[in-house]
Amino acid sequence: MPDKLLLIVPCYNEEAALPTLLAQLNTLPIPGYQTEIAIINDCSEDNTRLIAEQHRATVLNLPINLGIGGAVQTGLLYAYNHNFNIAVQMDGDGQHPPAELIKLLNCYETNRANLVIGSRFIEKQGFQSSLFRRLGIGYFHWLNKIFTGQNIFDSTSGFRLFDAKAIQAAARYYPDEYPEPESLVFFAKAGLTIQETPVIMAKRNGGQSSIRNFASLYYGIKVTIAMLFSSIRKTS
Repeated sequence: MPDKLLLIVPCYNEEAALPTLLAQLNTLPIPGYQTEIAIINDCSEDNTRLIAEQHRATVLNLPINLGIGGAVQTGLLYAYNHNFNIAVQMDGDGQHPPAELIKLLNCYETNRANLVIGSRFIEKQGFQSSLFRRLGIGYFHWLNKIFTGQNIFDSTSGFRLFDAKAIQAAARYYPDEYPEPESLVFFAKAGLTIQETPVIMAKRNGGQSSIRNFASLYYGIKVTIAMLFSSIRKTS
Protein backbone atom coordinates (compact mmCIF):
# COMPACT_ATOMS: atom_id res chain seq x y z
CA MET A 1 0.00 0.00 0.00
CA PRO A 2 1.22 3.56 -0.65
CA ASP A 3 2.27 5.73 2.28
CA LYS A 4 -0.46 7.98 3.64
CA LEU A 5 0.46 11.66 3.27
CA LEU A 6 -1.43 14.44 5.03
CA LEU A 7 -0.99 18.02 3.83
CA ILE A 8 -1.65 20.27 6.84
CA VAL A 9 -2.62 23.85 5.97
CA PRO A 10 -3.24 26.06 9.03
CA CYS A 11 -5.41 29.00 8.01
CA TYR A 12 -6.60 32.21 9.57
CA ASN A 13 -8.48 34.50 7.15
CA GLU A 14 -6.88 33.10 3.99
CA GLU A 15 -9.79 33.50 1.57
CA ALA A 16 -7.63 35.44 -0.91
CA ALA A 17 -4.93 32.81 -1.45
CA LEU A 18 -6.74 29.58 -0.58
CA PRO A 19 -8.64 28.93 -3.86
CA THR A 20 -5.45 28.96 -5.95
CA LEU A 21 -3.51 26.95 -3.38
CA LEU A 22 -6.14 24.22 -3.12
CA ALA A 23 -6.62 24.06 -6.89
CA GLN A 24 -2.86 23.51 -7.28
CA LEU A 25 -2.70 20.93 -4.48
CA ASN A 26 -5.65 18.97 -5.86
CA THR A 27 -4.01 18.69 -9.30
CA LEU A 28 -0.43 18.09 -8.13
CA PRO A 29 0.73 14.55 -8.98
CA ILE A 30 2.39 12.91 -5.95
CA PRO A 31 3.06 9.34 -7.10
CA GLY A 32 3.49 6.69 -4.42
CA TYR A 33 1.38 8.47 -1.82
CA GLN A 34 -2.25 8.38 -0.74
CA THR A 35 -2.77 12.09 -0.16
CA GLU A 36 -5.30 14.04 1.90
CA ILE A 37 -5.49 17.79 2.47
CA ALA A 38 -6.47 19.05 5.93
CA ILE A 39 -7.38 22.72 6.30
CA ILE A 40 -7.10 23.78 9.92
CA ASN A 41 -9.51 26.70 10.09
CA ASP A 42 -8.26 28.67 13.09
CA CYS A 43 -11.56 30.45 13.80
CA SER A 44 -11.34 32.55 10.62
CA GLU A 45 -13.68 35.51 10.25
CA ASP A 46 -13.82 35.41 6.43
CA ASN A 47 -14.79 32.74 3.88
CA THR A 48 -11.87 30.39 4.57
CA ARG A 49 -14.16 27.59 5.78
CA LEU A 50 -16.54 27.82 2.80
CA ILE A 51 -13.70 27.88 0.26
CA ALA A 52 -12.00 24.88 1.86
CA GLU A 53 -15.23 22.88 1.85
CA GLN A 54 -15.68 23.61 -1.86
CA HIS A 55 -12.20 22.33 -2.82
CA ARG A 56 -12.11 18.67 -1.75
CA ALA A 57 -10.35 19.14 1.57
CA THR A 58 -10.90 17.88 5.07
CA VAL A 59 -11.80 20.91 7.17
CA LEU A 60 -11.04 20.98 10.89
CA ASN A 61 -12.77 24.02 12.40
CA LEU A 62 -11.32 25.25 15.68
CA PRO A 63 -13.93 26.77 18.03
CA ILE A 64 -11.50 29.46 19.21
CA ASN A 65 -8.36 30.98 17.70
CA LEU A 66 -5.43 28.87 18.94
CA GLY A 67 -2.66 30.47 16.90
CA ILE A 68 -0.20 28.74 14.62
CA GLY A 69 1.10 26.23 17.18
CA GLY A 70 -2.32 24.97 18.20
CA ALA A 71 -3.50 24.83 14.59
CA VAL A 72 -0.48 22.82 13.47
CA GLN A 73 -0.76 20.42 16.39
CA THR A 74 -4.43 19.91 15.56
CA GLY A 75 -3.36 18.74 12.11
CA LEU A 76 -0.64 16.51 13.53
CA LEU A 77 -3.09 14.98 16.02
CA TYR A 78 -5.39 14.21 13.08
CA ALA A 79 -2.44 12.64 11.24
CA TYR A 80 -1.53 10.55 14.28
CA ASN A 81 -5.09 9.39 14.98
CA HIS A 82 -5.64 8.45 11.33
CA ASN A 83 -2.35 6.57 10.90
CA PHE A 84 -0.63 8.84 8.40
CA ASN A 85 3.00 7.92 7.68
CA ILE A 86 3.97 11.46 6.68
CA ALA A 87 2.58 14.95 7.22
CA VAL A 88 3.64 18.13 5.46
CA GLN A 89 2.86 21.51 7.00
CA MET A 90 2.53 24.40 4.57
CA ASP A 91 1.12 27.93 4.76
CA GLY A 92 -2.30 28.85 3.45
CA ASP A 93 -1.17 32.20 2.07
CA GLY A 94 0.64 30.93 -1.03
CA GLN A 95 4.19 31.39 0.29
CA HIS A 96 4.88 27.68 -0.15
CA PRO A 97 4.27 26.72 -3.79
CA PRO A 98 2.74 23.22 -3.91
CA ALA A 99 5.26 21.98 -6.50
CA GLU A 100 8.04 22.66 -3.98
CA LEU A 101 6.75 20.03 -1.55
CA ILE A 102 8.14 17.38 -3.91
CA LYS A 103 11.59 18.57 -2.80
CA LEU A 104 10.71 17.80 0.83
CA LEU A 105 9.49 14.33 -0.14
CA ASN A 106 12.62 13.67 -2.21
CA CYS A 107 14.84 14.74 0.68
CA TYR A 108 12.93 12.48 3.04
CA GLU A 109 13.12 9.51 0.68
CA THR A 110 16.88 10.03 0.33
CA ASN A 111 17.82 10.75 3.95
CA ARG A 112 14.91 9.37 6.01
CA ALA A 113 15.18 12.28 8.43
CA ASN A 114 12.38 12.52 10.97
CA LEU A 115 11.86 16.21 10.18
CA VAL A 116 12.62 17.89 6.85
CA ILE A 117 12.59 21.70 6.69
CA GLY A 118 12.12 23.59 3.46
CA SER A 119 14.75 26.34 3.56
CA ARG A 120 14.83 29.49 1.45
CA PHE A 121 18.34 30.39 2.60
CA ILE A 122 20.47 27.49 1.34
CA GLU A 123 20.43 28.46 -2.34
CA LYS A 124 18.98 31.95 -1.72
CA GLN A 125 16.44 31.75 -4.53
CA GLY A 126 12.91 33.13 -4.52
CA PHE A 127 11.44 35.44 -1.89
CA GLN A 128 13.96 36.03 0.90
CA SER A 129 11.80 37.98 3.39
CA SER A 130 12.53 41.44 4.77
CA LEU A 131 15.88 42.54 6.16
CA PHE A 132 14.57 42.63 9.75
CA ARG A 133 13.13 39.13 9.46
CA ARG A 134 16.39 37.82 7.98
CA LEU A 135 18.29 39.32 10.89
CA GLY A 136 15.92 37.65 13.32
CA ILE A 137 16.19 34.33 11.52
CA GLY A 138 19.98 34.63 11.62
CA TYR A 139 19.77 35.10 15.39
CA PHE A 140 17.60 31.98 15.75
CA HIS A 141 20.08 30.05 13.59
CA TRP A 142 22.79 30.94 16.11
CA LEU A 143 20.51 30.12 19.05
CA ASN A 144 19.50 26.75 17.59
CA LYS A 145 23.15 25.89 17.05
CA ILE A 146 23.75 26.45 20.76
CA PHE A 147 20.74 24.40 21.87
CA THR A 148 20.82 21.62 19.26
CA GLY A 149 24.39 21.61 17.90
CA GLN A 150 22.98 21.79 14.36
CA ASN A 151 23.15 24.39 11.61
CA ILE A 152 19.50 25.08 10.86
CA PHE A 153 19.45 28.12 8.61
CA ASP A 154 15.69 28.59 8.21
CA SER A 155 14.48 27.76 11.71
CA THR A 156 11.28 29.82 11.33
CA SER A 157 10.19 28.01 8.16
CA GLY A 158 6.65 26.68 8.33
CA PHE A 159 7.24 24.41 5.33
CA ARG A 160 8.01 21.10 7.04
CA LEU A 161 7.73 17.36 6.62
CA PHE A 162 7.12 15.14 9.64
CA ASP A 163 7.63 11.38 9.52
CA ALA A 164 5.68 8.98 11.77
CA LYS A 165 8.05 9.46 14.73
CA ALA A 166 7.88 13.25 14.47
CA ILE A 167 4.09 13.11 14.13
CA GLN A 168 3.86 10.99 17.28
CA ALA A 169 6.18 13.31 19.22
CA ALA A 170 4.34 16.46 18.11
CA ALA A 171 0.94 14.93 18.88
CA ARG A 172 2.16 14.53 22.47
CA TYR A 173 3.68 18.00 22.77
CA TYR A 174 4.04 20.95 20.43
CA PRO A 175 4.86 24.58 21.29
CA ASP A 176 1.91 26.89 20.98
CA GLU A 177 2.99 30.52 20.69
CA TYR A 178 6.28 30.45 18.72
CA PRO A 179 6.43 26.86 17.50
CA GLU A 180 8.93 26.76 14.67
CA PRO A 181 12.23 27.70 16.41
CA GLU A 182 11.24 26.14 19.75
CA SER A 183 10.05 22.86 18.26
CA LEU A 184 13.48 22.25 16.73
CA VAL A 185 14.98 22.22 20.22
CA PHE A 186 12.27 19.82 21.37
CA PHE A 187 12.74 17.48 18.40
CA ALA A 188 16.53 17.46 18.70
CA LYS A 189 16.34 16.74 22.42
CA ALA A 190 13.92 13.88 21.70
CA GLY A 191 16.57 12.31 19.44
CA LEU A 192 14.84 13.03 16.14
CA THR A 193 16.95 13.78 13.08
CA ILE A 194 16.48 17.11 11.31
CA GLN A 195 17.40 17.86 7.70
CA GLU A 196 17.08 21.03 5.62
CA THR A 197 16.49 21.08 1.89
CA PRO A 198 16.45 24.12 -0.43
CA VAL A 199 13.07 25.34 -1.65
CA ILE A 200 11.80 28.42 -3.43
CA MET A 201 9.21 30.45 -1.56
CA ALA A 202 6.96 33.24 -2.77
CA LYS A 203 5.45 36.39 -1.29
CA ARG A 204 2.18 35.88 0.55
CA ASN A 205 -0.91 36.27 -1.63
CA GLY A 206 -3.13 37.64 1.11
CA GLY A 207 -4.12 37.25 4.72
CA GLN A 208 -2.01 38.27 7.68
CA SER A 209 1.16 36.78 9.08
CA SER A 210 0.74 34.64 12.20
CA ILE A 211 3.87 36.39 13.50
CA ARG A 212 2.85 40.04 13.38
CA ASN A 213 5.67 41.47 15.49
CA PHE A 214 8.52 39.34 14.24
CA ALA A 215 11.05 42.16 14.23
CA SER A 216 10.24 43.33 17.73
CA LEU A 217 12.52 42.91 20.70
CA TYR A 218 9.57 41.39 22.55
CA TYR A 219 9.29 38.57 20.04
CA GLY A 220 13.02 37.81 20.19
CA ILE A 221 13.04 37.70 23.98
CA LYS A 222 9.95 35.51 24.17
CA VAL A 223 11.29 33.00 21.63
CA THR A 224 14.68 32.92 23.35
CA ILE A 225 13.07 32.13 26.70
CA ALA A 226 10.81 29.50 25.10
CA MET A 227 13.80 27.80 23.45
CA LEU A 228 15.73 27.87 26.72
CA PHE A 229 12.90 26.23 28.63
CA SER A 230 12.42 23.68 25.87
CA SER A 231 16.11 22.78 26.14
CA ILE A 232 15.79 22.00 29.86
CA ARG A 233 12.32 20.49 29.67
CA LYS A 234 12.15 16.79 30.47
CA THR A 235 11.14 14.54 27.59
CA SER A 236 8.95 11.54 28.31
